[in-house]
Amino acid sequence: MHLTREEKEEAIRWAEDPSWVEREDYCEDTDYMDCVRDIIDSPVFQSMDNYMQHGDTSCKAHCIKVSYMGYCICRKMGWDYAEVARAGLLHDLFLYDWHTHAKETGEHFHGFTHPRTALNNAVKYFDLTEKEKDMILRHMWPLTPIPPKSREGMVIIYSDKFCGLIETMARIKRWILFGFGKKSAA
Repeated sequence: MHLTREEKEEAIRWAEDPSWVEREDYCEDTDYMDCVRDIIDSPVFQSMDNYMQHGDTSCKAHCIKVSYMGYCICRKMGWDYAEVARAGLLHDLFLYDWHTHAKETGEHFHGFTHPRTALNNAVKYFDLTEKEKDMILRHMWPLTPIPPKSREGMVIIYSDKFCGLIETMARIKRWILFGFGKKSAA
């Protein structure tokens, strides 16, 4: 899939925009919502708003962006967009603050272990296909050793890394532009 320079710049602007999820713009896409409404409306998914993911992006907002980006890519390519949309929402359903998890529990290596935790939580609360389970479990490849079995799983990996990088860089950019060098009142 080839993107023009303008499409790449638009994708970066979209991923940087925290208000896109807050405004619930994804709800305007009825085909997308038909795929994911049961997940988005569930209290367990909504609880992901309580955990920060990258920069100042909540886990819920990050998962919505990964899901929607994967959905758009797969739809454009004629691939299975419904399963990607669903797996994207659930890929980080680990339900804890990973920034403090190791200190609180002694369990280290979140990057390696959270896909299994997310999958265990996802199957507890939702009916999933085998393909969706594989996409959730394998989304951290190559950090975890086994790649996903499907091209849609690779789309989840791409969308996750793209959104995570842009979310983190957007926070750094805002800090440099608006917060760097400010002295706190002590």
